[in-house]
Amino acid sequence: MSVLANGRFMYFAFGSNLLKERLQLANPSAMFCTTGRLKDYKLNFGLYEKYVETIWHGGVATIESCPGAEVWGVIWTLSNKNLPSLDNQEGVSKGMYSPLEVSVETDKELILCRTYQMNNFHACPPSPQYKQVVCLGAEQNGLPVEYLKRLEAIQTNNYSGPSVLDQIRTVMK
Repeated sequence: MSVLANGRFMYFAFGSNLLKERLQLANPSAMFCTTGRLKDYKLNFGLYEKYVETIWHGGVATIESCPGAEVWGVIWTLSNKNLPSLDNQEGVSKGMYSPLEVSVETDKELILCRTYQMNNFHACPPSPQYKQVVCLGAEQNGLPVEYLKRLEAIQTNNYSGPSVLDQIRTVMK
């Protein structure tokens, strides 16, 4: 893992953790570093088990190896003491996601980052709330307009009940 000398590590976010307020719910040390793109991967939405209920009421983001594709995201630096809370948020101990080390391209360099890939993937559309958090995060951090348009075009499952977005709204200014 790309541990920095100052007790921090680099994390590449591409889903709901694009949004600072979402990431900081469980990981208050998260600080914006830069945006970047992960080459030869594509973004997808789904569940780690076919009929599992999630806090988002629909599919969540993952990355899949796909030559020629790219996923844009945000590189955050987090305190090493937030590593367990980040792993926990991503459901690593439950087998939902596995940590992955990836090289993310920025305008200056390649940065080695920790990210997460869903295990046992089953495609499933995201809830409108989850999609909104991803799009808000992409906008908040200035991801390319073309990429934002691709995110906005994602079909949802039309779920309309309560979700994590309600908690996030309370901390958004």
